[in-house]
This record gives sequence, structure tokens and C-alpha cells, in this order.
Amino acid sequence: MAEPIWLDELGPVVDHPEWERPQPVVMEGRYCRLEPLDLSAHGQALWDQMFIADPDHRQWMYLAGHGPFAGKDDFVAAWDRFDKAVDNLTYAVIPTDAASGLPAVATGQFSFLRIRPEAGSIEVGFVRFPPQMARTRTSTEAQFLLMQHVFEVLQYRRYEWKCNADNLPSMTTAKRLGFTYEGTFRQDQINHGRNRNTAWWSIIDTEWPRLKKAYKAWLSDDNFDSKGRQKQRLSSFF
Repeated sequence: MAEPIWLDELGPVVDHPEWERPQPVVMEGRYCRLEPLDLSAHGQALWDQMFIADPDHRQWMYLAGHGPFAGKDDFVAAWDRFDKAVDNLTYAVIPTDAASGLPAVATGQFSFLRIRPEAGSIEVGFVRFPPQMARTRTSTEAQFLLMQHVFEVLQYRRYEWKCNADNLPSMTTAKRLGFTYEGTFRQDQINHGRNRNTAWWSIIDTEWPRLKKAYKAWLSDDNFDSKGRQKQRLSSFF
């Protein structure tokens, strides 16, 4: 059958076979290591680092159907069910820089979600870092390592971030990390019995070389003083 005459009226040709699905691998950086989540190995440390330090359970405020949890066993059981029911791949973040003051145990986590090899697209979500990791080289490098894996190893063409549009810290983080805001899906979900409008953000493959250069410049020793304080914001390198 001849190709339809209207094909040339569509977008640019994507000449690529289906992309490979991500496999659980260890990613090593200067300030942290990403390990595929193993609840038997990481569950207690994650509970200690993130959940005990959050007595108001605010980190679960914007996650529909997840938490808060009464204790570590409930958290582990719930995440085990989630891993088995949802198409995702979760990583634990292990700080490796002694100067950061962070323990060298599972201290944060995030997941690959909405994995679509047929489109070369993947989402990062369920990002959980304790307050002491906010905007540190450890947490920023963790995000960088995941992006680098998506664009350089998997060679995907789209990397997504989604969040509750009322979640201003998540919106600010997406912007800081170089994601582009694409719009808001109104009345998209119900979160703890309340309406959730979902904001969509993305990075695409053609933007990655510029962002990679910016991340490396921000993470360099030259950008931090003797007390570990940044001299320039990440956004100043974009």
C-alpha cells in the first residue's frame, strides 16, 4: 500500500526503532550513588532519614493514595504493593560525600514512571528527599545522574515531571532543574479527597547538552566556597 499523501502534513519524521526499557543499574557520581530500591536493604534507612524527621507527614500532602504511614512496616508493605502494581523503577539515593554531613545510607528516593519505550519518553516522580538534602550537591547530582542515564544511556527523547499545581516547592524545583512548563491539566485527579490540578513539565533531548554543561558547571568545586555554599545558582548557568 502506498504511503498516504497526507503524511507530509504531519510533524518531523522520527526514524528510530522502539527504545529499550530501563533496567535496574547502579549509577555512581561524585556526591552520591543511585541504587535500585531494595526495601530489605534500604527500607529502614529511608524511614529513619525521611519519615521520622517529618512528624507532620507533610511530604505526603500532595501524593494521592500514598501515606502517611503509621510506621516503617506499613511504609515497606505499601511500597512493595506499589512496586508490584505499577510500571515503575525506583532508586534510592546514597550520599557518598563525607563533607556533606549526610549519612552514607539510603537518604532519598525517586522513581521512573510512565515508561513509554514506543515514544522514547519517561517520567521521574515520587521524589522524596529529606529537608537536609534540599538544593545540596547530593540531591542535585542525583537528579543529574538520572537525566544523564535517560538521555545518554537509554537515549530517550523526552523526560517528564508532573506535580500538583498547588505544590509550589515541586513547581520551583522543576523550574530550577531546567524543566519547561507545558501546562496544567485541570481537575486531573483527586488527592486525599481534594481536587488536584496537575502541572506538566519536560526536558527534551535537544535541550540536554546545554543542561548537562550547566549542571557540571554548578557542581564544580569552583562554584562553592570553603563552607560548601554555592556562589551561583544553577539557573544562572542555563
